[in-house]
Amino acid sequence: MGFFSKLKEKLTKTREGFVEKIESLVTGRKKIDEELYEELEEALIQSDVGINTALELVEELRRRVKERKVEDAAELKNILQEIITEVLMDDESRLELEKGKPNVIMVVGVNGVGKTTTIGKLAYQIKVGGRKVLLAAGDTFRAAAIDQLEIWSNRVGCDIIKHKENADPAAVVFDAIQAARARNIDVLIIDTAGRLHTKSNLMEELKKVYRVINREMPDAPHEVLLVLDATTGQNAISQAKLFGEAVGVTGIVLTKLDGTAKGGVIIGIKKELDVPVKLIGVGEQIEDLRPFKPGEFVEALFEK
Repeated sequence: MGFFSKLKEKLTKTREGFVEKIESLVTGRKKIDEELYEELEEALIQSDVGINTALELVEELRRRVKERKVEDAAELKNILQEIITEVLMDDESRLELEKGKPNVIMVVGVNGVGKTTTIGKLAYQIKVGGRKVLLAAGDTFRAAAIDQLEIWSNRVGCDIIKHKENADPAAVVFDAIQAARARNIDVLIIDTAGRLHTKSNLMEELKKVYRVINREMPDAPHEVLLVLDATTGQNAISQAKLFGEAVGVTGIVLTKLDGTAKGGVIIGIKKELDVPVKLIGVGEQIEDLRPFKPGEFVEALFEK
């Protein structure tokens, strides 16, 4: 099965809760009226697009319907697809990895979003692409996190820098950066504790790690990837805002898109945060972490 077919299959729940709901609203409607626009707004909000984003999308839909003198309600689905594609196409952004120096990727996010698994899959992708990878076990608050990352390092076939449980995460990061230089590593991926985003002291710890990275390698981290769980819907956006304030997130990894009807949150993330979604997780397999391609995503979402 090609990736597009797989993506289409994995987005089934979101399509059922989002696109098919919109389809049912416009099919058989004789006229485009205020009631229809309100129902479309409600359908978008229920799909976890977010209230503000839903209002903006429907406002733009109204504008285009009026401008084009559209009278057939069935055409609204295609216009909405067009608007969503434009919103997300503005978001096409890849991981920034340069040649000739260690690239540092700091990975952040709360517990349970699939952060360590994402790091393992990302390390695999980068290694398959011919680059040398090193992992840093910066989540020292959970012994299981260190063990899990070590399992991934063995699976991928890359080195790992780790200290004991409850060690200073900044010390782990310091050692990892020295090792990356000494071993001519292309990409250093740093795991961090799954901090509860409401705990300010833990956010301060995260800022400290960031400062150590920047001090030891002044142009780093080159990427700060925030891992978000698509199944949490709008809560993912509030998490993104807090992490963004703490460490300046450069990109988002949206996981578990295959198990949720809340995939619409990807549109809200773009509209409200203006931080690019760089990778999406659509399954359990090691190959199921993929670069986010907006055009492909929207086509897979809207196509039956």
